[in-house]
Amino acid sequence: MKHTPALAQLIDALRILPGVGPKSAQRMAFHLLQDGRAGAGALATALGAALQNVGRCQRCRMLTEGEICAICASGHRDPALVCVVESPADVVAIEQSGGYRGRYFVLMGHLSPLDGVGPEQIGVRELEALLEAGEVQELILATNPTVEGEATAHFLSDLARAHAVRATR
Repeated sequence: MKHTPALAQLIDALRILPGVGPKSAQRMAFHLLQDGRAGAGALATALGAALQNVGRCQRCRMLTEGEICAICASGHRDPALVCVVESPADVVAIEQSGGYRGRYFVLMGHLSPLDGVGPEQIGVRELEALLEAGEVQELILATNPTVEGEATAHFLSDLARAHAVRATR
């Protein structure tokens, strides 16, 4: 069955979410338009506000509403210890453990030459500037245990070594 242009556009937009295929996107769209119009409006408003107000921390690249995130702004964090992660979700997971007291650097991905993702796309220039400032003594490489995550960790380990910073995994 062919959908109206607006419905087809909504279904396609929902498919950008991870794990959402065509059938799930269609079910979501039908639910939002059939039974969940109030929720759909709230979702649209919240998404618009987040797009408008949430950006990246100037130091660590974590999602924040200010120039510097709460973790980087905290005087209780050890600036000599930086944990490198692939996504903001990784920061949340580590923070929930309650045991880490350093800062973070969020790559927003991993190296993947086949997908056109190189060092510039994951913020290596910003990380290198952080290392050159001389405050970081240890870089904890907490990338995912995938082929791309391991390759990213190896690349960043070499970068840390070049700046006389200890890299641990």
